[in-house]
Amino acid sequence: MAEPTEDRPAGRGFERHALTVTMLTAASRLGGLAREACFSRIVGLTDVASAFGFAFMVPNLFRRLFGEGALSAALIPEQARLEKRHPAVAGRLATVMLLGLGLGLAAIVVLGELLLLMLGPGGGLGWRLLAIMLPYMPLVCITAIAGAVLQVRGRFTPAAAAPILLNLVLVASLLIAWSLGEGPVGERRIGIVAWAVVLAGVLQAAWTIIELRRTSPAVNGHVDPRMTGLRVRSSFRRVFKQSIPMMIGLGVLQLNTFLDGLIASWPTFFGPTILGHPYPLDDTAMATLGYAHRLYEFPLGVFGIAIATAIFPQLAREVGTPSAFAATIRRGIRLTIFIGVPASIGVILVRRPFAQVVLFGGAFDADDVRKVAFVLLGYATAIWSYSATHLLVRAFYARREPMTAVRIAVAMVGLNVILNIALVFGTGLGVAGLAWSTAICAIIQTFVLLRILERRTERLLDGEVVRSVVETVLSSIVMLVLVMLVLAGIQPLLPGDGWWSALVELSAATAVGVIVHLALSRWRRRPELGWALGRSG
Repeated sequence: MAEPTEDRPAGRGFERHALTVTMLTAASRLGGLAREACFSRIVGLTDVASAFGFAFMVPNLFRRLFGEGALSAALIPEQARLEKRHPAVAGRLATVMLLGLGLGLAAIVVLGELLLLMLGPGGGLGWRLLAIMLPYMPLVCITAIAGAVLQVRGRFTPAAAAPILLNLVLVASLLIAWSLGEGPVGERRIGIVAWAVVLAGVLQAAWTIIELRRTSPAVNGHVDPRMTGLRVRSSFRRVFKQSIPMMIGLGVLQLNTFLDGLIASWPTFFGPTILGHPYPLDDTAMATLGYAHRLYEFPLGVFGIAIATAIFPQLAREVGTPSAFAATIRRGIRLTIFIGVPASIGVILVRRPFAQVVLFGGAFDADDVRKVAFVLLGYATAIWSYSATHLLVRAFYARREPMTAVRIAVAMVGLNVILNIALVFGTGLGVAGLAWSTAICAIIQTFVLLRILERRTERLLDGEVVRSVVETVLSSIVMLVLVMLVLAGIQPLLPGDGWWSALVELSAATAVGVIVHLALSRWRRRPELGWALGRSG
């Protein structure tokens, strides 16, 4: 398939960075799966796992709001402009942003700890774990902002690899907690893992800050301190002003995530009833949701977020050139669909053996695997959509039109709450209703974002993009049929449904799926295959 000439110049660059981020993120996600494997076998699908999951979710909500969301999205275009024109100002701005963010979030931590202290020891395990892990919030946000500045400087490694530190520290802490007693880790020993989260945050922040200082741009000639200060203040105000509407929108989104977690965690924190009626979920619901969420995040994080992360600085540079900007988005869409659709189908097909290989054993039994796989089915249907949404939202941020994405996000939050209530309380889906609600809203959000972005730029779904999507769908259908035939052929030959049988199923299905998709892409000479391998041309 021939590429349109207009797409070539605009696309140069982000694919190489996307490959770098993808490789590092893959290593991080594999480490995350190892962490989940340890956690499931040592802690299990229990109320303790649900309490830990909710407490760990809270600082990560702030990470998405302040670290990887509004501030980084507003900072990257400004930082890119200053790094090119005023290196001294760029260095000072990064320092001011980190100090301001750190002090502001530290104040929030102090207030949060005081509120949790008022609950007293009778507040429950979830509140006690939250009190321990709350200091992780400013640390992980500082890591994310420092990583955003490093991305502008072409240094994607520290931010993408920082989660590896978290995984290593948590795996070590889980093994220590397991060695100090018998049976699944309960309320007393889970505190060791909670403190390890804070230690990991310190290591992550230290690494990225050291790398930030090492890569500070060289300043040539005399620098006027007064003029530098004025420019820093001006840039700081510009970033802050730009980030406010994003924070409002992302705050609503994180409220939505919090509400999902609250619905799943209600039995853990408030008991088995609501308004005198039996609650439709049990005290393991939050843990079930969390395990499934982290399983589908493996392919999403490996390619979807990696593509959006790598493409954003390029979009910020090209926003003044509409044709280049649109061409880069087209390439991003094609690459996202090229990998995302087969990934969605693949996870749907192997959801049970995938969950069994990663989670089964020790405190995690076959019934627990079935529960997680059922929830994973809902999430997996929209892996391609989650990836595309990350890309399209960053396009609006690069255009300095965050309120458009915010308004759409607010509408999706309202829809998600309605669907959550309807699916959890009105059907037999149970906690899986939360996953299906998330998937439905994500798909709707993708098409709405795409439609509005097309109106404000050049045509995005041109002939090449449509042809690419059709080829990807057809290739994925062929992959689906062949993988199903392989699974049907090997399942009667396997000795039962134990861990080794699940590993054989997962390995065979993954190998066949990847080989078929790559072979068909190579046969059709699809350029997306080269882009996925980091080649721009």
